[in-house]
Amino acid sequence: MTSFDSSPTLSAWRALLALAVVFVMLATTGWTAVQHQRGPGEPLTAAFSAWERGRIGARHLPDPTGPAKTLTAFFASLDSGQQSRLASRYPLAVGNLNGAPVTLRYRANRIALAQARTAEEGRMQDSRLSSDGRQLAGRRMHRYESLLSGDRQILAFDPSGQGRIAEVLGNLDRAQRVSLVVPGVDTNVLTFERSDRWFSATAGMAESLYSAERKADPGTRTAVIAWADYTSPAGLGVDAAIGKLAEDGAVRLTALTAALPGRSEVSLFCHSYGSVVCGVAARSLPARVTDVAVAGSPGMRVENAAQLGTRAHVWAMRDRDDWIQDVPYLAVGGLGHGADPVTRAFGARVLSAGGAAGHAGYFEPGTESLDNFADIGVGSYRAVTCADTAGSCRSGIAYDGETMAG
Repeated sequence: MTSFDSSPTLSAWRALLALAVVFVMLATTGWTAVQHQRGPGEPLTAAFSAWERGRIGARHLPDPTGPAKTLTAFFASLDSGQQSRLASRYPLAVGNLNGAPVTLRYRANRIALAQARTAEEGRMQDSRLSSDGRQLAGRRMHRYESLLSGDRQILAFDPSGQGRIAEVLGNLDRAQRVSLVVPGVDTNVLTFERSDRWFSATAGMAESLYSAERKADPGTRTAVIAWADYTSPAGLGVDAAIGKLAEDGAVRLTALTAALPGRSEVSLFCHSYGSVVCGVAARSLPARVTDVAVAGSPGMRVENAAQLGTRAHVWAMRDRDDWIQDVPYLAVGGLGHGADPVTRAFGARVLSAGGAAGHAGYFEPGTESLDNFADIGVGSYRAVTCADTAGSCRSGIAYDGETMAG
């Protein structure tokens, strides 16, 4: 680092630039949390309230916010008929309980999605709604129909607000390695999948990663979770410049990773604002999380990787034409997300993003970025391609009893 890089004058200019960027975002997009986070009421809150008043036989139902191991023990004490009755009676609650059997959650969420589809179909005909409101209801109904198609495995579903969703690819109960795709801004039920630019949406990212992992190591049982189960910022407004939604998302992410079945090792693949969520969560993640990889990151709310407080390998990548590099990597009065994860000073293992184009191209098939993610997901660290030619991103990793020197 040169003296110019660390000069007070340059730091001051960077701080002013950061504030200017935030001012422009506020002026052009407004307080997005107020303007764009509206939607249906809070059906999940109502569902949990009903669950808390319920019984199975003479037994009270456990606290839905309690430890996952308590919920796991509760469901293990029930026979299959009792489990099915609870899923039918409280589908939205059961479908979102960390600790409930995943196959039961899939079944419950199919019921909840079908009920939500019927509700939106009714809203489409509701003359009290504006034409825009009826059109939005139609879009949501069609999305729910898509999520109900085939044998899709919906791990979490909440129609509240803009909607949250998580989908599993593969057999989560039998997986040796589990990967979670954590997306960024403008993630909700409607944007979970897209007909165009499929691999830039959460469902497409996960599908692409799952296919690449099976190709990278057919002998390893893998599962991938498309995890859009947090409230993300809507657009590049103030919510995207601060950490409140990331903090809330980190709590949910930590809870899920701790509650996953079996003893699978877990890798997180965090895109854009999703890397902020992963950065906040890092210190609290369970030991089974072996890798945290970020792409197109605006920062992880720390100044270096050591401050993340995790034993997981921390990886970072950014392609050359990703606009995120022009965002000031600073934290000023709660605005901004800290240092740039791809710089040498940050201390992450910097990967090649060869072939990726723009901010949303990291999961495109045929790119080095996707291949690197897949190799990390299956634990094939020797195969990853570093951003430099010396292979420094591989150094110091224990692999098959050996420690790689790069």
